[in-house]
Amino acid sequence: MARLKHPGPHRAADLAEALGVTVRTVYRDIDTLREAGVPVTGTRGTGYSVRESVSLPPLHLTSEEMEALQVGLAAVSQSGDADLADAAARLAEKLDAALPEDGLAARPADAARRALPHLAVLRQAIRSRQKLRVDGRTVRPLRLDFWGRLWTLLVWDEDLNDFSELQVDALAGIEVLPSLFLNEPGKMAQDFSR
Repeated sequence: MARLKHPGPHRAADLAEALGVTVRTVYRDIDTLREAGVPVTGTRGTGYSVRESVSLPPLHLTSEEMEALQVGLAAVSQSGDADLADAAARLAEKLDAALPEDGLAARPADAARRALPHLAVLRQAIRSRQKLRVDGRTVRPLRLDFWGRLWTLLVWDEDLNDFSELQVDALAGIEVLPSLFLNEPGKMAQDFSR
């Protein structure tokens, strides 16, 4: 899309070479852009262009895709490769700028990085219905949620006899307890309402 905005027209063969794809892929992508309502001018053989004022909508990711992206960025930032860590931080800032303002973490990569060591333990405890001691409280882990900028853990807090949402990156201590729990009406994730 960005190449089509430069003064043109641009031949499909030139676009294919610059992008490392086949000419057929370029034709297919041009058709896809047109079907999406992008005003691509030109024809096969003469070249293509797009008015400079045209832009694509922001990228829409599912919550699972955002989870994977944020966890990946956090892992890369811990990889020991300073160049990759810097690139991950820049990408995280761009993502943060594009996310809705209702996110909670000021530095998403930092929050994801701090949450990363806990995620495997929490996921396993949720799957096996294993009780946890979290920061001194006995809880039933019910669901992990990713809010684009941070992870929260929905729990049934046995000490408070109520639901609680815990910010995963802020957890100081997690201990897996030997006792399991059964789903009980009123104490399951689907019973929770904000």
